[in-house]
Amino acid sequence: MKALFVYNPESGSGKIEKHKEYILKKLSTKYEVEIKKTTHAGEAGELAQSSVGVYDYLFVAGGDGTLNEVVNGLKEAVNKPIVGYIPCGTVNDVAHSLGLPRDIKKAVKILVDGQPFSHDIFKVNDRYGIYVCCTGLFTSSSYDTARKSKKKFGKIAYFAHGVRDVFSAKPVNVKITEGGNTWSLPASLLLIINSRSTAGFMLNRHAVLNDGYVELLAFYSHENKIKMSDILRCARAFLGGLSWTKHNKKVVYLKAKEFTLEIDKGAIINLDGEKSGEGSFNFRVIPRGIDILLSPKMRKKLENNAKKY
Repeated sequence: MKALFVYNPESGSGKIEKHKEYILKKLSTKYEVEIKKTTHAGEAGELAQSSVGVYDYLFVAGGDGTLNEVVNGLKEAVNKPIVGYIPCGTVNDVAHSLGLPRDIKKAVKILVDGQPFSHDIFKVNDRYGIYVCCTGLFTSSSYDTARKSKKKFGKIAYFAHGVRDVFSAKPVNVKITEGGNTWSLPASLLLIINSRSTAGFMLNRHAVLNDGYVELLAFYSHENKIKMSDILRCARAFLGGLSWTKHNKKVVYLKAKEFTLEIDKGAIINLDGEKSGEGSFNFRVIPRGIDILLSPKMRKKLENNAKKY
């Protein structure tokens, strides 16, 4: 079986480079492996696109942003390779959601012995994502926080940037249209999620990741200025989880597969932790759009989630 291994040398303070020989040795016991090191933004996506129909497996090492590039490279192509993921970013929400370890040896073991899990992806205008799309409070932290700060301070750098964001944030006017229904509101935060983990918090522990739906949360704000009560409501969501949040009267909650959103011009869209345009957008779920290798135990757990919820 042919496999392409793509890695971002910047992620994880260069730990993939340090363990490259070990990784290749282990992968070579099962696969015919070619390795590529990314040298510029977007290259992981370019390599992913060129892998379609050529490789059986595409292994990627990096953060959530690198994985997002891969999703955008594969898009909705047929005959896509099965993806294996070694997480080595700062937050690694997708890895937390899927039970993928940051330990190199454990992660490589899953690439060799794991089983594919079919995971939904989604399309936002002309871009693709796998776990989150959002705008409003705190959502600029993942792409505005300086790379040096992220390397040195990790999650603390995101938090510090988010605190500064609170004092200058304004509500985003949101109009949601889905299935003939419309909701309009000033929102402190808009979250569209298909993940168990978001921003490092286990926001939706029982998420079903392959049912063809995402969950949308729009948090009401005071009209002209985000106040402390609005901030606390958002914070309570991350601490209390989705089961509490979706029943709050100040939160619009939807489970949907296709909808449109009209938001303020200039409101930045965060897609899988990356800055991805601004303004209004159309949203569509692509059911089971990517196959990702997981441990047999985690794959079974996620499949059981689908049966229970």
